[in-house]
Amino acid sequence: STPYVAHLLAVAATVLEYGGDEDLAIAALLHDSVEDQGGAARLEDVRNRFGDRVARIVEACSDSLADTAKGERKADWLQRKEAYIAHLGNVDENILRVSLADKVHNARAILRDLRKPEIGKGIWARFNQPKERTLWHYRSLADLFCRRLPGQLSNELREIVEVLEVERR
Repeated sequence: STPYVAHLLAVAATVLEYGGDEDLAIAALLHDSVEDQGGAARLEDVRNRFGDRVARIVEACSDSLADTAKGERKADWLQRKEAYIAHLGNVDENILRVSLADKVHNARAILRDLRKPEIGKGIWARFNQPKERTLWHYRSLADLFCRRLPGQLSNELREIVEVLEVERR
């Protein structure tokens, strides 16, 4: 499988390709760090090293500040996803840029693996949710990004979601 750092680099590259600046690229590289590696303490670390602007974007791209390594539990999946989508309705363009780049890269990876004969429909088992919920999440995100940050990248996310919805059958 692809090394995880490839995802981070791809998200940062996409942010830069679509007009983001250096702070946004740094935030893109760190977008999962708070959610996956240390919660609020990691966020303070990001703030100390890279400043308030980067920390604000990283925090806004996280759907949980729980430190799972310390046994803190994240909220229910659906609650987190609904809250995150609602929150994206009120954030600035910079946060939308980083989040959109992340979601597009994730969606591209799902589609790529769905089309690999050795993975195919088995891709959906990778998620801790039924396929319909995962697709609902991506459809909701695509609709939001098309509304809030219209353009080529939002359209690409919508197009990938449409293909995933057809190919899931």
